Amino acid sequence: MIEKLKAISDDKKRLVSNFFSLSVLQGANYLLPLITLPYLVRVLGVEKFGLIAFAQAFIQYFVILTDYGFNLSATREISIHRENRAKVLEIFNSVMIIKGVLTVGSFGLLCGMVFGFGKFKVDWEVYLLTFGTLIGQALFPVWFFQGMERMKHIAVLNITSKLVFTATIFLVIRKASHYTYVPILNSGGYILAGILGQWLAYRSFGIRPCRPSIGRLWSCFKDSTQFFLSRVSVSIYTSSNTFFLGLFTNTGTVGYYCAAEKLYLGSQGVYRPLANAIYPYMAKDKDKRFYKNVFSLSIVLNSVFCVLLFVFSRQLTALLFGSDFEKSILVLRIFSASLLVVVPSILLGYPFLAALGFARYANGSVIAGSLFHLAGLVVISQLYMDAPVVATLVVLTEGIVLALRVYGVKKHKLWAGVR
Repeated sequence: MIEKLKAISDDKKRLVSNFFSLSVLQGANYLLPLITLPYLVRVLGVEKFGLIAFAQAFIQYFVILTDYGFNLSATREISIHRENRAKVLEIFNSVMIIKGVLTVGSFGLLCGMVFGFGKFKVDWEVYLLTFGTLIGQALFPVWFFQGMERMKHIAVLNITSKLVFTATIFLVIRKASHYTYVPILNSGGYILAGILGQWLAYRSFGIRPCRPSIGRLWSCFKDSTQFFLSRVSVSIYTSSNTFFLGLFTNTGTVGYYCAAEKLYLGSQGVYRPLANAIYPYMAKDKDKRFYKNVFSLSIVLNSVFCVLLFVFSRQLTALLFGSDFEKSILVLRIFSASLLVVVPSILLGYPFLAALGFARYANGSVIAGSLFHLAGLVVISQLYMDAPVVATLVVLTEGIVLALRVYGVKKHKLWAGVR
């Protein structure tokens, strides 16, 4: 009995440790860009800032392709088989080989699109330089450390590398003509973090190269397909907003939208570490009562934050972006409403439904939402494409995703008897 209680205690301690480590890691991805955001929008101006944001949204499609859902599928597999060294080596090498092939293919596809279309060709260097962020993310095995529930090993290395490159933005970028330095510095931070992540996996966890069979590679690829389709669907109502705005309006409108969106995504980023830390824990232990307590507290805190964000959106926008970004205020207020919906949706998705074996609701909800969102983007692109309209469409889409996930929870009575 004592040994059992000790095991439970150790699991909870590891969960808390992973949460704080993931918070640091996500901080490097979400909060560090927010530190440079006020400086960049003032130095680069709306047009160049919008161009950089458009390029990042464009490259995000290729990031999703090279990830291919492994941040979910491989995390689960590593978590389940973490005590089996041979299996872990097989999973790790299979994922990295597939990612390598997809990265090479993505670069070829990117070059074909950039040099084949005039809209992209005029700023070709921005797109190719931004591709470095994809290389860094493909190298960085966050899925491995999440599955092993040993996130503290990489948090310090990751944030240190990105802090260095964040600091250089203030030192190097002095005027609007320096806009091409932004993707260079961002890519450098991601690539260094990726290399350090690989080094740590080999040094601290005994990862070694091995040659998985073709059958194993195919099985790994096939098993992650449903998660890939889900990630593609999510990108339709995240990256596609900026992409469509860039295609049908101008980089100025993209700049107003992305300034508010980065605050919105940064606010979401507070809950991403929580969801990512809970996911492998729930997949292994199925502790519904613990999950429900975390979920309830998160909803209360998020609701208070959303009200404050809505009320003080004007002051926050003026403080961070200056008077030129007044058009971002309405967009930010709309996004504050979206946060009320998206946070419970995030927490009900993969860390709950998928972890309990109901991934079809987590995946199916975003596929349904993306179809609705894509149809909405096509319609408004023909009628009236503008930043507040796109933000409103995001709220509607997130509402559909949440409704379908709540339906899955109620249908299978996943909270029945949990107090």
